[in-house]
Amino acid sequence: MPNALHAADQVIALVRANEDLFRHGDGCPPELIARAETEMALSFPPSYRRLIEEFGTWETPPTEFLGVYQTPAAGEKPLGTPAYTHEDRIALGLPHHFMVLMHDDIWEVVVLDTSRPDADREYPVYAWNTGVLVGGLMERIADSCGEFALAECRQKLSWS
Repeated sequence: MPNALHAADQVIALVRANEDLFRHGDGCPPELIARAETEMALSFPPSYRRLIEEFGTWETPPTEFLGVYQTPAAGEKPLGTPAYTHEDRIALGLPHHFMVLMHDDIWEVVVLDTSRPDADREYPVYAWNTGVLVGGLMERIADSCGEFALAECRQKLSWS
């Protein structure tokens, strides 16, 4: 199994080689990433940071990775992961050590558990289902963001 950063680089290569199947933004500057981390009071793991730097946000339809981006309507506010993390803390009681990676019809809320960093400062990926139990039901679905994103991209390519 590839390490998380190598997996993130493979995601970038797959997305770039299949522009007709994947959509993405133009990347995210370091100062916006820093602002997003400050707003969440959490740090991005290296593989997610690499993907955010490259794309900002990206989509392997129907899967949308939130990333970090801005829009003219929202001004300087970092959108994507920081906005959903904040909203889900309030609306769903999301624990503060979770970082929202995506909302999905199958997984419900996909989160990075920042309380469990590995030796490479990567966080495991969990599906957090809010409707099953008070406090949510968690299922570990990947060891890192890079590995999760790579599996999702490969799945999309296998359907095409």
